[in-house]
Amino acid sequence: MEQLFFYIFAAIAVISALGVITAKNPIHSAVFLIACLLQVAAIFILLRAPFLAVVQVFIYVGAVVVLFLFAVMMLDIGKERLEERIHGQVKYAVTAVLLFFAMAGYLILNGRLSAPLGKYTPPELTENTEILGRLLYTKYIFPFEVVSILLLVALIGAIVLVVKQKE
Repeated sequence: MEQLFFYIFAAIAVISALGVITAKNPIHSAVFLIACLLQVAAIFILLRAPFLAVVQVFIYVGAVVVLFLFAVMMLDIGKERLEERIHGQVKYAVTAVLLFFAMAGYLILNGRLSAPLGKYTPPELTENTEILGRLLYTKYIFPFEVVSILLLVALIGAIVLVVKQKE
């Protein structure tokens, strides 16, 4: 039963992701992105990672999509420019999608996706958040700091853009 829900959520996530890249209106694309990210959060819950599911909803659905919509509204991109950019990228998108489905079909047909879901229990730690915290601040401290600096640079860049627009 758990695998059935996993495949349902995964299928909806893939369909929503396709909607993100095929929607001509950026607002519709943002709605598809919300649907995709909510499905990923549901998959996290199935995999017994409720903290990651909550973080997924708060940070990605709550903050990133709102930021995306804000940027779309601020840029006021004309419909003609959007259609012009989309038509030039269709062949690359179709190639990427076909390649993805070919690889996924290969993995499914060879039985490499038959592992049971949610059976892993960490040897010493019982809390998902404790495991995540220990990994972030020990093994992955350098990537964590790089991401922190990138987010800081993005925040400073957004502030500079807003201040320049007001002047």
